[in-house]
Amino acid sequence: MPLLIGLLQHQDSRRSIVFVNTKRVAERLQDYLEGNGIDSAVLSGDVPQTKRQRLLLRFQRGELPVLVATDVAARGLHIPDVSHVFNYDLPQDAEDYVHRIGRTARLGNEGDAISFACEEYVYSLPDIEKYIGHKIPVEPVDSGLMVTPKPPVRRPRRPRQEDRGKRRQEGAGGRRRRRSN
Repeated sequence: MPLLIGLLQHQDSRRSIVFVNTKRVAERLQDYLEGNGIDSAVLSGDVPQTKRQRLLLRFQRGELPVLVATDVAARGLHIPDVSHVFNYDLPQDAEDYVHRIGRTARLGNEGDAISFACEEYVYSLPDIEKYIGHKIPVEPVDSGLMVTPKPPVRRPRRPRQEDRGKRRQEGAGGRRRRRSN
């Protein structure tokens, strides 16, 4: 988190896509970005089509500088002038890596692709390098880019689906009481 926020604050990341592997991480990341003054939105598989189109239009117009996306955004979307792609999580499928970084450098434009390799997803790296046919250059982290992030924005969360059913059964009065015989 300190490196991603530092990079977004210190580079001209006017139109950046940050790829993650799960919706849960995407939402957590967006909360941190928003808490640190970086306007962003989440694009995942369960975003309704009309909202997805609005987000993409805002992103293409430059009104929204950062999209935090799961791989649903990597395939089939043609987004011009993406300045940066960040693989916050390395994809577990090597082919997805190519689709992700392909969001930059469209039609001869330039862009940067930066991948983070954490303990959980670094194991995908050899498969990715084999698939693309070369080693991905590795650079040490510049400590000047590391920031101490401000706390994330706190958003009210909707109850999980299974919790909603329990609440309906319990009713407005709280928990159901068991009768003893």
